[in-house]
Amino acid sequence: MKKLYFLLLMVVLCGSAAKAQFTRYVVVLKDKKGTTGTLNNPSTYLSAKAIERRTRQKITIDSTDLPVSAVYLDSIRNVPNVTIRNVSKWLNQVLIITSDAAAITRINSFPFVKTTDAVAAQARPQDSLPVQQKFNSTITPLPPQTLLSGTQGSSGTSSVLNYGNSFNQIHIQEGDYLHDLGFTGKGITIAILDAGFLGYKSNSAMDSVRLQNRILGEWDYVANELSVNEDHPHGLYCFSIPAANKPGQIVGSAPHASYYLFRTEEAATEYPVEEQHWVAAAEFADSIGVDMISSSLGYYNFDNPVFNHSYAERDGNTSIVTRGADMAVRKGIIVTNSAGNSGNAAGDTKFVACPADGDSVFTIGATNQSGVIASFSSWGPNGVGKRKPNIVSVGQATVLANTAGNPSSGNGTSFSNPLACGLIACLWQAFPEFTNMEILDAVQKSANRYTTPDDRYGFGLPNFRKAFELLTKEKEARRIATILGDQWLKALPVPFKNQFQVILKAPADGKAEIRVFDAAGRLVDQQTRTTTKDQVYFIEFFNLLRLKAGTYFIQYNDGTLKQTLTVVKQ
Repeated sequence: MKKLYFLLLMVVLCGSAAKAQFTRYVVVLKDKKGTTGTLNNPSTYLSAKAIERRTRQKITIDSTDLPVSAVYLDSIRNVPNVTIRNVSKWLNQVLIITSDAAAITRINSFPFVKTTDAVAAQARPQDSLPVQQKFNSTITPLPPQTLLSGTQGSSGTSSVLNYGNSFNQIHIQEGDYLHDLGFTGKGITIAILDAGFLGYKSNSAMDSVRLQNRILGEWDYVANELSVNEDHPHGLYCFSIPAANKPGQIVGSAPHASYYLFRTEEAATEYPVEEQHWVAAAEFADSIGVDMISSSLGYYNFDNPVFNHSYAERDGNTSIVTRGADMAVRKGIIVTNSAGNSGNAAGDTKFVACPADGDSVFTIGATNQSGVIASFSSWGPNGVGKRKPNIVSVGQATVLANTAGNPSSGNGTSFSNPLACGLIACLWQAFPEFTNMEILDAVQKSANRYTTPDDRYGFGLPNFRKAFELLTKEKEARRIATILGDQWLKALPVPFKNQFQVILKAPADGKAEIRVFDAAGRLVDQQTRTTTKDQVYFIEFFNLLRLKAGTYFIQYNDGTLKQTLTVVKQ
């Protein structure tokens, strides 16, 4: 009996110690009763730009947009020894800080609380435990190189931008084609979520984006403060890849876009609390109207293995960060994320991490400057019904700005991701009327392995000239569809003066004859076309100035189908 009592006592003590080691918890709520927001007045919790994004993409504002219940937050806040750090309205949960077991018991007793889950250990400022080396990329300075503005671009003429060392990684994707057309990201807002942006406020490669006031805001979700300039340089490297503008040395993939900088990652440790920070930042980014989120972060193994995301959990639906990232896409945002750098690992570690597993997240793998897959680039999942990575971009020897503002190179999907994100921003600038998923679909279709995708390259290396051409054709097709409505034959303008145009969406393959008769039945003009079913044809009738004012008839005949239109000449 004494032995059994001793064992029970040890279980209790070990359980208490296990609880005591955690100080940060996510409290998941059952509902939003008491929210201060209403679906009829979203302007109280969403900016005009955020509402416009939803309106433009025909996205309905729903209960996930509503703020977390203020009543519930007050109840949690009033529990002794509890601090609320941030909230997620999308997931309806609250991040709290406490080391008081009684506080957790009290919170769990609230009828509106679904679960309370530990997400991070106590801070460990001075201990002997090893720290995470999540961002240990070697950044290598490049020798001075000046490529003059006469550099050959995709158009075969001089490039508008003097890329310097950045030319190859832009040109291999024909991103310079977009830049030469004037699409450099202007008007697109990108939020970058990372581990810090060390020294960005004095970095010479970032002068343009700073001096032109295109860094629209920043916040440190880890330290809960209004500055990201003092922390890890990983975010600076990623930021420089789209945003740098140091002509003749380094020019980014979206050098005229606007940016928000958010620190959500603690570089020294790895706990799921960082996933909660990520979602809180993404929600804020949504509320202020960003267009895109670039994240070179990933989660599967943590300092405490109890939190690890197994392969089965990297299913696009489970982790906090993946659910938040997919929700951001549902709000009309493009979310790009690095695939991960575990391609050489054994077992299921080699597969993409979270949120790269997200169904709607645009996952970016890495190639070298010649378009060959980098061995470290993580694999797509096996047999879960989705293609990952979505595309690849240059992530081996990627040109970026170091902390001194000079061109350097680095390896990692952390770097292929912002490179591709910037070029996608330029494409969306060119076609703002398209939705986030329509833009990404064009990027995938432009890629060099679109018809033969695999789990390393995904759909392959995109070609942004081809993506531009695909969207141009689609834009024209939509214009014609708007004009035709539910018709397949239409004449414009009506009435006409000296010419008109017949728009034909061919109902069948074959030969079609279009004739014009006057009111007396006399043939005025005629044209013949060999047609392909569903192809659109524009048939011009010129030099009709000699005709008298009055009514005329356009007769269509393809041997099977006949149609007559009436037009009036002024």
